[in-house]
Amino acid sequence: MEITINGIKTNYQIFGEGLPAQAGKPFLILHGWGSSSERWQAVGEHLSQFGHMVIIPDLPGFGASDAPKVPWNLNKYVNWAEQFIKELNLNDFYLLGHSFGGALAFKIAVKHVQDIKKLFLISAACVRKKTPKKNIFTKISKVVKIFYFFPYYNLFRKAVYKFIIRKSDYIYFEGIMKETYLNIVSEDLSLYLSFIKTPTVIIWGQEDEATPLENGYFIAKQIKNSKIIVIPDAGHSLNKEQPLVLAEKIINNL
Repeated sequence: MEITINGIKTNYQIFGEGLPAQAGKPFLILHGWGSSSERWQAVGEHLSQFGHMVIIPDLPGFGASDAPKVPWNLNKYVNWAEQFIKELNLNDFYLLGHSFGGALAFKIAVKHVQDIKKLFLISAACVRKKTPKKNIFTKISKVVKIFYFFPYYNLFRKAVYKFIIRKSDYIYFEGIMKETYLNIVSEDLSLYLSFIKTPTVIIWGQEDEATPLENGYFIAKQIKNSKIIVIPDAGHSLNKEQPLVLAEKIINNL
């Protein structure tokens, strides 16, 4: 399905559309950076089998949705999401966010306490504290840029990010989305986690390397009305690695 939100052509999928009025409350799922609604299809289908309508948009710049015309920050995505929610007439719904989508879901939940029945943070990228390791990688990135005029620079740069820096999506995007990525990763939500009043379920993969499990425990400690669930032998992409297990954890904690 397609809708235009703030000038952005937005693609989205709905599972369980047409359920009776007495069915469960709807779910809005916000995917992570570089992902799409298609990669959450298995989770969406499974949740809908339990009587929930599930809406999964391709966030601007991903999947079949348009990219922003200028670099965005997290607040711009929040503004877009608020309009999307309004256009689909969602209220009293479950909000789920994964990774970058988790940070987005967090900021939405802070502003719209009355509208959200429960918040699900899946490997949420809310904690982006600077560490000595990250500082070293930042310096490496700056040094790499010095050699931009060298032949085969792009291959050299990709090799550095792939084999040295790793775990960064920066190298895979160009232009506006590359600048948007820098805006997103520069925002640390650690100091605001206690602002959440909505009941929150935090789900994490035990072997997550992109957003370490310690971040999940930190988030759970800061959000008073929350619980954390750890899925063994799972990494960051729970929606792809163990979609049915993830869906069952969600259903069991409504």
